[in-house]
Amino acid sequence: MDSVIIEGLEVYCNHGVFPEENKLGQKFVVDLILYSDTRKAGISDQLEKSIDYGKVCHFVTDFMKNNTYKLIEAVAENLAKNLLLTISSLREVEVTIRKPWAPIGLPISSAGVKISRKWHTAYIALGSNMGNRQGFLDMAADEIDADENCVLLKIADSIETKPYGMEDQEDFLNSCLEVQTLYLPDELLALCNRIEKKANRVRTVHWGPRTLDLDIIFYDDEVISKENLVIPHVEMHKRAFVLRPLAQIAPNKIHPLLHKRVSELLEELE
Repeated sequence: MDSVIIEGLEVYCNHGVFPEENKLGQKFVVDLILYSDTRKAGISDQLEKSIDYGKVCHFVTDFMKNNTYKLIEAVAENLAKNLLLTISSLREVEVTIRKPWAPIGLPISSAGVKISRKWHTAYIALGSNMGNRQGFLDMAADEIDADENCVLLKIADSIETKPYGMEDQEDFLNSCLEVQTLYLPDELLALCNRIEKKANRVRTVHWGPRTLDLDIIFYDDEVISKENLVIPHVEMHKRAFVLRPLAQIAPNKIHPLLHKRVSELLEELE
């Protein structure tokens, strides 16, 4: 991906563990690599089609002067997040923050941190077979979209499906969301669990009835295998109630392990 580069931006502000750092302030040096598609700007020669590095420099300066953190790790984390939330065309950012006057008591040129943060694309399956089923699905979509670290891009139509695994229960309503998120997988899972809890989800019977069920089906093209989180969802390719809504919003998404499109997986299952 293309990038806009800013190097050596000096900002005098108040960050640090020691009280005198917060009170007296010190110089910080910021380097940025802003990943975005610059082709339209290159062809049109129009600034508005690119990232205005002058405005970015003023944004960074204002942000660092108007906020105070103990750790430069926190400065970098929050600066990266605010850049990604503010600049619509920004897909990824590398932030380097150095302290030339770090109070170490030894002769060094600077101490600092470097981080990389970006938007991720996740697909989340929704299901409910208790109470106001559509209301619970709508609530989940609203909660995700309201979170500042998420943007709801697409939502599939709700479909009614027979229960899976444990058949002696009410039919389900199922849907699927495409979400742009700054959360890492574990953080996104925690958000889903909080939303389920808000819907009074009770985990007593495996495959049993539930007010709301949220499953992360895909997260970029990552393959994750943990005790509490498996991505891609381990049985998604066997479940029409997952594949049908998913195929509506992402038919060409390729399963990173099976190497088949969602539409192909659904066709094979049906």
